[in-house]
Amino acid sequence: MKTNSLSAWILAVRPYSLGAGIIPVAVASALAFTDGGFRPAAALLCFAFALLMQCTANLVNDLWDFLKGADQPDRLGPDRAFAKGYITPGAMKAGIAVFTLAAAAVGCGLLWWAAAHGTLRYGGWELIAAGAACIVFAYFYTAGPWPLAYHGLGDAAVILFFGLIPVCLTYYIQTGTCTAEAVVAALACGLVIDTMLMVNNFRDREEDARCGKRTIVVCLGAGVGRWGYFALGTVAVALCLSLLAAGRMWAALLPLLYWAVFLATWRKMVRIDHGDALNVCLGETARNMLLFGVLLTVGILLG
Repeated sequence: MKTNSLSAWILAVRPYSLGAGIIPVAVASALAFTDGGFRPAAALLCFAFALLMQCTANLVNDLWDFLKGADQPDRLGPDRAFAKGYITPGAMKAGIAVFTLAAAAVGCGLLWWAAAHGTLRYGGWELIAAGAACIVFAYFYTAGPWPLAYHGLGDAAVILFFGLIPVCLTYYIQTGTCTAEAVVAALACGLVIDTMLMVNNFRDREEDARCGKRTIVVCLGAGVGRWGYFALGTVAVALCLSLLAAGRMWAALLPLLYWAVFLATWRKMVRIDHGDALNVCLGETARNMLLFGVLLTVGILLG
């Protein structure tokens, strides 16, 4: 692959993972639509911000996991552009800066839109705080003196920044409020998206232990990886079932289809147990995550 080529950058931003940025915004926008508050322009800006921030986080992760020794050219997982030498250090740092500035620009546009349409309750400071937190998370998930992913907090961070914050904030920007249903949907999204991190950490547990990356799986053992993965998907579906109480039958029942394919992937993960063969489970987990997002979004729209 040619150094610093478009193909190298596409590899670096990890297209297979970008559903994690799309799903929370889609679910929140569907909720806003059924509650009579959907705003297309705001939804598009939220989509753009989420995708740009995820690309930023992926690039930072690519750079710093290599610098900390977690990603080497012979790693078990999918190729990392920086570890393979496809992107030079200067170009990677410049790319991180460009994506960060682009996300900040979109965030400013979102702030302007929300202020112009009167959906802000606290003068816009809540959006500024949330945007700043997203940028801090993108960097300090793997970078900095105390990276979250290296101290057992990666899963909590994913649930917060790919579940609670994007769903609740997208819904709030469009409607000016937040509901219990939005919080339930946010938690469900965060848990499902965290299955990708869990299978990654389960696969990399030996490499992570060697380089001092203390994920939950490293700290508590492979059993926590196996059953933690199962619990994440199962609790997410149970949360969706609770939407029956709000009269959202399809939003409650359609995610059961996700659970069926999720269980098949979990069984395969347990059977394979270790090695690069687990990359099959990573691919299936990404597919299952997208399926969950589609099913929950469609279910919300159907009522």
